[in-house]
Amino acid sequence: MHVSEVPVNSTVPRRQLGRELRALRNKARLTVKLAAQELEISEAKLWRIETGQTALRSHDVEIMCRIYGAPPDLADALKGLAKETKGKGWWHAYGDVIPGDFDLYIGLEGAMSSLEQYSTELVPGLLQTPDYARALIQLLIPDLSDEELERRVDLRIQRQTLLTRSTAPPELRIALNEAVIRRPLGGRAVMAAQLDHLAAMNELSNVTVHVIPFSKEGHQGLGTGPFSLMRFPTTANGRDHEPPVVYVEGLTGALYLDKPHEIGRYAAAFDAIKNVALSRINSSSLCLATAREMNG
Repeated sequence: MHVSEVPVNSTVPRRQLGRELRALRNKARLTVKLAAQELEISEAKLWRIETGQTALRSHDVEIMCRIYGAPPDLADALKGLAKETKGKGWWHAYGDVIPGDFDLYIGLEGAMSSLEQYSTELVPGLLQTPDYARALIQLLIPDLSDEELERRVDLRIQRQTLLTRSTAPPELRIALNEAVIRRPLGGRAVMAAQLDHLAAMNELSNVTVHVIPFSKEGHQGLGTGPFSLMRFPTTANGRDHEPPVVYVEGLTGALYLDKPHEIGRYAAAFDAIKNVALSRINSSSLCLATAREMNG
């Protein structure tokens, strides 16, 4: 097999594909040297593939998955992902080319070193309680079976373990519109417990939650809408190992942005939003006071 290279502008699908292929190679217990021999490429080229520096055709991915012993459903997902590496920008429409249960955002989330997130309507997934998550999922997807509902809740809660992992937990900086803490999603008791949880999470050294009060007439978030800005670990010389990514979710798909000018615009917007927000201490106080109101 000779793996061909194709030009690509967006790095997001490339590096996710590389991570998945590296994991498959490791699971198959193949060294870089042995895998490169099987694929008829150099070790240097395999390294470029696994670090997201090279795009692949879906046919090449199919062969790699066969050599690595990937299950058919994962192979299909990775072939779909390979097709997305050819776009100028990357619009991932759920359930279209890539199966909906192949969540690329979770893969990026697990690799990030920091997250700056602005939310207008909902408590972010990494800070949700099980009851809040359950109420939200039921609201958005009302026809789920009980088993599927609990599976989705469990997945969301499992994602949160990265905040307290022993090795390099990511830094979270969250800005919430006050509407997020005022809307009693799931009922007043569920929301009160969620607000108590927000205040507790705000005590972690790597988590900062800021609330933008209704008293502020305007801020940058009115123009951006909700977004997440993920950054990744740096190399030994201080350079980005992977470029930052902005994630914007919509009703029919999610937009991943990674061009320098796009990152700069969203980074500046988050700073402006945070500047009009309450302090960490005052944000926790407002959450706790609102929880007491919810409890009557």
